Amino acid sequence: MDDLDEVLGTVGPRLRALREHRGATLADVAGVTGISVSTLSRLESALRRPTLELLLPLARFHEVTIDELVDVPAGDDPRVAPHPTVRHGVTYVPLSRRGEGPHAYRLEYPPRTPAEVGEPRVHEGYEWLYVLSGTLRLVLGGRSLDLVAGEAAEFDTRVPHWLGNVSDSPVEVLALYGPQGERMHVRARPRRSA
Repeated sequence: MDDLDEVLGTVGPRLRALREHRGATLADVAGVTGISVSTLSRLESALRRPTLELLLPLARFHEVTIDELVDVPAGDDPRVAPHPTVRHGVTYVPLSRRGEGPHAYRLEYPPRTPAEVGEPRVHEGYEWLYVLSGTLRLVLGGRSLDLVAGEAAEFDTRVPHWLGNVSDSPVEVLALYGPQGERMHVRARPRRSA
């Protein structure tokens, strides 16, 4: 029972950190999840024990798995359980466990995803990419490059960049992201218009 209390005791601080990282208020979370502000506050302060009914909508809101919220001990199985995330048509398949340092993903871009070259973006971090199959378009600092199977690229993400598949065939890519890059690519949600 002590182990269970210890694991559940980490949920509140994790929820608070996720919410603060997004710049969301308790009222923002309550509005989307239907969980009252007072319940959310008690959860974050570890004054209320998390239940499945509370964790499911919170995991959806934060775009994480329940395992990530609860930080279930991995045991001694070294395999990484795939929990794909789809964002803007691109499938992100995690290839590393959560923790400090870079995270590895296999990216799957369907044909013509996104449909057209978008506005290059900047954010903190560093990226490393390796094309497994297909042709990936990388726009980096105003320069357009087509990376084919077997080619790699690495760059500082403070340089304006855009990635996509402009061909009629799917593209598979291995990517390493630091924590800032992972949040930008895998977890960030577009801001809701007021």
